[in-house]
Amino acid sequence: MRDVPRIPDDPADGPAPGSGRMFDPIAPGYDRLNRWMSLGLDCRWRRALVRALRPSPGFRIIDVATGTADVAIALATACPGCTVVGVDASSGMLQVGRAKLAAAGLASRVELVPGDATALPFPAAAFDGACVAFGIRNVSDRARALAELARVVRPGGRVAVLELTEPRRGPLAPLARLHIHGIVPRLGAWLSGDPAYRYLPRSIAAFPTPEVFAGMMRAAGLTGVAVTPLTFGVCHLFTANLPVEGTERR
Repeated sequence: MRDVPRIPDDPADGPAPGSGRMFDPIAPGYDRLNRWMSLGLDCRWRRALVRALRPSPGFRIIDVATGTADVAIALATACPGCTVVGVDASSGMLQVGRAKLAAAGLASRVELVPGDATALPFPAAAFDGACVAFGIRNVSDRARALAELARVVRPGGRVAVLELTEPRRGPLAPLARLHIHGIVPRLGAWLSGDPAYRYLPRSIAAFPTPEVFAGMMRAAGLTGVAVTPLTFGVCHLFTANLPVEGTERR
């Protein structure tokens, strides 16, 4: 789970908020902390993303902001016939992810590479599907990142984005906001001893509304955009398709 503009890291100033280096120190305990702070719901949300992406045997899927490779592993496990490429800006996260892949026996089907979501190191139409889970908030230019997802997915392919959101309506919205702004940063800082988790609630509050983000996906050339709220709107799943040649993008 990781919006402030990314700026070049300056060792003298420490890691920039949202940068890859910011997440390197917390990588070893990242998965455990996510389970605690999401009350275990993050696993359910990732499974919803995998189902929405509809992986099939022979598919090649890119998981951007893969972190410790939870989604990449879930995709490869759900569809033994597909291969996955995970991309992340944090070397620490990728190191943990590679260890998990080796333990799961998936290193031959899941490749993890360093990279920037706004400049993916792959040719156009290289993948059958693409996803981002809990990472689009940390991209300084989200429109460009979405355009990159659309670029690297073939016509007819599928894109799914999973992101934490701040509930604004409903009887449980105040309780959810209390958890995000009050409990999460304190629990994360206490368990990890790192300030990265004090950044999390600010990034969630700064993320566009689901309606605005869905419009950004359409502006990137994606079609059939669907928005699914999860757990009273604490998280949202955005899905879309790359239009087949000859069809209108809207």
